[in-house]
Parts: sequence; C-alpha cells; structure tokens
Amino acid sequence: MPTAGEHEGSAPPARPGPTIKIPEMGLVVLVGVSGSGKSHFARKHFKPTQVVSSDHCRAMVSDDENDQTATGDAFDLLHYIVRKRLRRGLLTVVDATNVQPKSREPLLRIAKDHDVLSVAIVLDVPERVAAERNAARADRAGLPPHVVPRQRRELRRGLRALQSREFKRSYVLTGTEEIDAATIVYEKAWNDRRDLTGPFDIVGDVHGCRAELEDLLGDLGYEIERDALGRPVGAHHPGGRTAVFVGDLVDRGPDTPGVLRLVMGMVEAGQALCVSGNHEAKLVRALRGRKVKVAHGLAESLEQLAAEPEDFRAGALRFMDGLISHYVLDQGRLVVAHAGLKEDYHGRASGRVRSFALYGDTTGETDEYGLPVRYPWALDYRGKAMVVYGHTPVPAPEWINNTICLDTGVVFGGRLTALRYPERELVSRPARKVWYEPARPFAAEPEAPAAGGHRESDVLKVEDVLGAGGVETRLLGRIAVREENAVAALEVMSRFAVDPRWLVYLPPTMAPGQTSSLDGYLEHPAEVLGEYRDAGLERVVCEEKHMGSRAVVVVCRDEGVAAERFGVTDGTTGAVYTRTGRAFFRDPARIAEVLGRVRSAIGAAGLWDELDTGWLALDCELLPWSAKAMDLIRTQYAATGAAARAALPMAASALARAASRGLDVGDLAERIDRRAANADLFRDAYARYCWTVDGLDGIRLAPFQILAGEGNAWAMLRGHDWHMETAAKLTAADESGLLRDTTWFQVDLGSPESVARVTRWWERSTDEGAEGMVVKPLDAALEGGLKGRKVQPGIKCRGREYLRIIYGPDYTEPVHLERLRNRSLGRKRSLAMREHALGEEALTRLAAGEPLWRVHQAVFAVLALESEPVDPRL
Repeated sequence: MPTAGEHEGSAPPARPGPTIKIPEMGLVVLVGVSGSGKSHFARKHFKPTQVVSSDHCRAMVSDDENDQTATGDAFDLLHYIVRKRLRRGLLTVVDATNVQPKSREPLLRIAKDHDVLSVAIVLDVPERVAAERNAARADRAGLPPHVVPRQRRELRRGLRALQSREFKRSYVLTGTEEIDAATIVYEKAWNDRRDLTGPFDIVGDVHGCRAELEDLLGDLGYEIERDALGRPVGAHHPGGRTAVFVGDLVDRGPDTPGVLRLVMGMVEAGQALCVSGNHEAKLVRALRGRKVKVAHGLAESLEQLAAEPEDFRAGALRFMDGLISHYVLDQGRLVVAHAGLKEDYHGRASGRVRSFALYGDTTGETDEYGLPVRYPWALDYRGKAMVVYGHTPVPAPEWINNTICLDTGVVFGGRLTALRYPERELVSRPARKVWYEPARPFAAEPEAPAAGGHRESDVLKVEDVLGAGGVETRLLGRIAVREENAVAALEVMSRFAVDPRWLVYLPPTMAPGQTSSLDGYLEHPAEVLGEYRDAGLERVVCEEKHMGSRAVVVVCRDEGVAAERFGVTDGTTGAVYTRTGRAFFRDPARIAEVLGRVRSAIGAAGLWDELDTGWLALDCELLPWSAKAMDLIRTQYAATGAAARAALPMAASALARAASRGLDVGDLAERIDRRAANADLFRDAYARYCWTVDGLDGIRLAPFQILAGEGNAWAMLRGHDWHMETAAKLTAADESGLLRDTTWFQVDLGSPESVARVTRWWERSTDEGAEGMVVKPLDAALEGGLKGRKVQPGIKCRGREYLRIIYGPDYTEPVHLERLRNRSLGRKRSLAMREHALGEEALTRLAAGEPLWRVHQAVFAVLALESEPVDPRL
C-alpha cells in the first residue's frame, strides 16, 4: 500500500548524489575518456575563468581544437596558465583526458611547486556512452573507433595509483547518473581565518613559563579562569579580544603542563588560537614513541607530563598534534607563524610550508654553539601582510619590513612579549628568574642601536618601483613608473638628497586651473571655482600662494625621538628640504637653528601633546624665492630683464630719430614702447621674489599643512580648514619671527557672495604683485573622488603679473595670449593626481610605522614622475 502523499506508480525518491570536496585554493584535474562529459561537468560546476581546457589551448595555438599536431604546444600553454593561476592563489580546473599517469605528472609537479592541494575527479562512463556522444559531435565524427577503448584501458590501469598516491584527494564518479547527481562543496584551508578580524593579542614563545603567562594575560586585560585546585584552565577578555599564540608553549620552563592546560582551555572556548612550534612537533613525536634526541628542554617536558593523569596527557597530545603551521587573519592583513613565513607561502599547504613555519629557513651552516644559522628572510620580505612570529630569541622586538619577532627569551631570563593588533602596541612582562641556561648567550636587555640606526631592510630596491606592478596607492590604485624615469630619480636621490631617513615625503606638482576666457587673463578664479562646483563640491579652501619655494620640514621633539623613531643618532633632529629632496641650506648649523625655532613654536603651541606625537612633518613655503633660486634669477630672469631694459630704450631712441626724419615708424615705435613697459613689469614681477637675507634674518617659513605625526597621516585625516587653523596656532606661538601666516578663505561654492569675496581678494592681491592662490576641497577625504569622479586635490590659480615671469614679458599681448589659451593641461593635471596619491601613500605608510623602504617606494616614485615630459610652465 502506498503511504500518505504517495501515488501508485510514482518514482522512488532520488538518491542523494556524491559530495565532492575541493579546496578554495588548489588544483582540480578532471580525468576521463573523450566523450565522458568533462567539459559539460566543468561548465556546470565551475566558473569559465577557472577552467583551463586542452581543446581551447589547442585552438589558441592552431585555430583548430582537433589539430593533434598542436598538442605539444597546447599543453605548454595549458601548463603555463595553470602555473600563473596557482601562483596567484586561484582555484584552477584542468579539462583534459588526463588518463595517462605521465600526462598528470606535470600538473602534480606544478601543484607541488606552488604548495597547493590537488584533487582528481574521474568521470567513468561506459564506452558505448562515450562513443555515442563523440559520434553526435561534428568535430569528433572522424575520431578513430579504437581511441576510446584505449583511453579507458589506460584509465583503468592507472586508477589505483591515482587514488592512493598521486593526488591528495580523488573521486571516481561511475555512470552518467552519479556524475549528474554530484555536488561540489568548497572547503576553506585550515589556516584560512581571514574572517577573524580581531582585535588580537599575539603572544610570543612561552616555553613552560606559566606564571609569566598569567602575568602577561593580566596586563592585557584577560580574566583568568581556574579549576577547583586553583589551576588556570582558561582566560577571556571582557572586550572580546582574542589571544593568538605563536607556538613553543612547551619545553625548558618549569610548568609545561600548566601552560598547556591554560592555552588548551582558551582555544577550546574560542578565546584563543595557537599555531604549532618546533618544540610541540618534537614533543608529539616523543610522546608517540618516535626516536628523537632528548635535548633543548624536552626532558623537562616529558618529566612534567609524566606526573599528569593519562587523560590529560592524551588530550595534550591531541591538542599539539592538531596545531596547524600558520594562520592567515583579518582579510589577509595578518599572518602568524612560529618561525615566520615568506609571502609565497601565505595560506598554502605543503610539507615545505610547514617546515618553514616551524623551523624557518637555514643556511645549512652551524654557529660556534652548534646551532643552525638562520637565513634572515625578514630582510627580503616585501609582503602586504604583517607577519608575527617567534622561534629565535631577540633582546627586544624590532619591526623589520612589516614583520616582528616576539620571542624575547622569557625562559632565559628575558621577557614574555605580546603584540596588540591592530594597535601595534607591545606589552611585556619580565621573567621571574632564569629558568634555563641557553646554548647561545642571550642578552636580556636590548643592545644600543648601531651608529646611524641603519638597517639593510630599510634599503629601497629598484625593483620595488619598476615593473608592471608599479606602486600601489589607496587613492588611485597602481601607479606605474617608467624605467628611464626611475633611473634618473635614482641618480638624484643617491647623489643630492638629504639623509634618506628624513626623506619621508615629497610634495606633488600642482595642477593649473583651466584656461580662462576672460579678456587679458590666462588663469582666473572663475574657472577654478567653477570646476569644483561642477564636480559636486559645496565648499573649498582658498590659500594664499606664497612667493617662495616649497619646503618640507621634518622635526623631532628631541634627539631621543630622532634615534628611536628615525634611527638617526648623529645629533640631528630633522631636516628641511626642497620638493626634489635636496637640503635647503648647506650649513648644518643653519638647519639646526631653523629646526630649533620650529620645535620651540610647536612646543609653545602645545602641539606635541595635542597631537600626541614626538615628531611632525610639515608642508611649508620658504621665502624668499631667491633664498633657493638666486642663480636661476640671475642667469635667466635678471639676464632677460637687463637685456630688454638695455636694448629697448636704444631701439626707441633710434625710432624717434627716424620719425624726426619723416619716416613712418609709428606702429613699430608703439610696439617697442609696449615691450619696454612689459619688460619693466617683468622686472618688477621677479624682483618681488628677492630680498636681502643675512643668515636667518629675512628668511620666512609659512606652514600650511600638518602632514603627519606618530600614528596619524593628518594630510588625509583632517580638512584643510583644520590644517590652516593649526598652522595659525603654530605661527602665533613663534617668538623668533621665522614663521609666517598664510591668508586663507573658506568658500561656499553655492553662494555668489562668498565666491565674489574671494575673487575680489585674488584680483586685488595679484594686481599688487602677489603670486595667486591654491584652491583645495575643504574635506581632505574628497580629494580621492566624489560620486565616482576624481577631483584635483589642489588647483593653483596664478596672477596675471606672476605669469609674466613664467611666459615672458610680452605674454599678455593679444596674439600671444590667444596662442597660450591652446596650452594642453591634461598631462600636467594627470601628473598632479598621481604624485598626490603617491605622497599621501608615503605619509600613510610613515604614520603607520611601516619599514622605510615602503615609504621610500612612494617617495621615489614621485621624484621619478617628475622626469615625465611636461611643459614646465604649467
């Protein structure tokens, strides 16, 4: 009798099909005879971009996917694509017959070379089905009848090896029904915890020091949980933080079981993560009865564990044996591995990845103490992820290329150290005593920094800037740098730049405003303000453009900050340099005096405490222009002015004599008179940029932007009104007379009165000889774009008389002005956007404490872009 809901003659319920588990990152190899349905299976279960088909590759190299003479080239191409995809960490599916072991060997080697898991999916259909499918396809109609039987025999012969030895995992789907019913399930790698974003407290090597671990967890804010005997069995943080242990919980110290009991409880409760250390791996082998050398504290662990109940030992063994090599956390921004991990291994799974994570990389040599010499992999690290590790004891943690070692030798009498992430704050607890004498002498106190504080890891490599990758920026993505420009920039930086440790930012070139259509003007506020209004901005800041030279000032509160933050121990506390990285003053005493006056003003204004920093980078204008460019003024501008003032009066006198003799030279005489008047205006224009200076008397420094301080890139975090107000506080606090105010206006672009007010100011000041103004979005965040449109971070609007210096004495003549209105601005404006993005990137990396080479990567690119062929008058 049919049950309720059933009817006589109804089909039995379908049996669930097989579930195929494949890794999110790995290699999938489809195996089957021609006509087994591999391409259909691939289309059904995978993205088109994930599938690499031998037929498609054959067509790519021969225009005919059935041209068997192109098979060798086709598989060369297929293997090349597979390599590239696996190198980038992408799931890759190979659609080919793959029935012979020798055809699978290259694919397995590629998977091994890239440290990814490999999965085989065999589609086993009857010969009759395959033959019928091939016959139904026009492109397979000529397939010889012996091909499918031969392929099926080859598949059968190699099936056992395929299932047992070749692949990490394999599935055999038999018959069309099972193939059609199969389901694909993606599995994340065990080390992939990118979904966990923290905050984290990453704890260095504990080595059985349970008391120190309790002390440190208490300092970090964790509440210890204890059992009836008072033993710590867990800990949780009221703020929801997660502890992450870098391994080497065991050996050498006085209480390995106590450390394991505490960490195991935290991990089981979801309060902590833990990776394996080399000492856990060795202890596991010893507990399993394997032959190991009982040294380096293993005897102490075995003795302590022997005193514990059997169920605890069994649980500890399961826990240690289940620890993985590394974790990738916080969307890939953080990697934790016991001995560190180079970028190529992040998120990968293989024996050599685990070996590197547990033991590090060695040179194959041993030192005088019989210990392996470690290869300093961190010096070459260029990855984006922060790598936190332990393994090799250091007197104090030190950031090297976005990596840090937290093993500070607590068991040797040093300290137990943790890193708060993402705060990058270090917390440590001293050892209660020396628990174990090291084989190699260990300095518990950090050594003094080397002279100059220079590290090989700080050095920028040319390949960090060159290549298709370019420099990655937050504002504009990747920015490419031409090789020839980079070579020129390298020459400048290596020969003329200030101490590279101070060279943390280069100002970008400034975009000119759109050409004005107003009579007599090449640039005017109407076009600049209109451009921002059309882009959707509501408010902008208009700043006085000083008649000087761009200057970057980096200043530290004292010599201690200079040594600690910038590694400079020669007594200097900062630098004052030009927009090409050259020192503004040759005399070190004058530089020190400038920095001293700026430092005093910062202190008097209370900015050290208000901004919570021991150093500041300031964007300024240094006046007069002649302080830097006197040679240029003499040889170019003054020479032109002198020649004009000498020749034109003589020409006018000659024309006057000719006119007195009755010759018609009126038009020519009028033109000469206009040129003479223009020459006088030209001379007056550049003369305003020159005045006498004696030492620092007559020198003025006008700060207008607080670029960065410790932990903050203010250039990106605050609006330009804040920068101008803070600069005003700084100049008001200066008692030396060095600092100068900058006139500025906040303009409401929707208010005709507000626009008219700043326009009148610009016209009046430029008529009196001022250079002009710079217009910027009020909100710094809008510099990156508004409603999908990129807007210029700043546009200069120069005055009529200042432009006479740039374009020549007679540029205002109608014929010349009309010609100049056709000037091409696109390349200059693009350059301004790119250089600004690179400058902001350098400041962000600097404030975040990234290694110096990362800061220099963006700084170097700015200087390289300056070599692009752009009209220098723009």
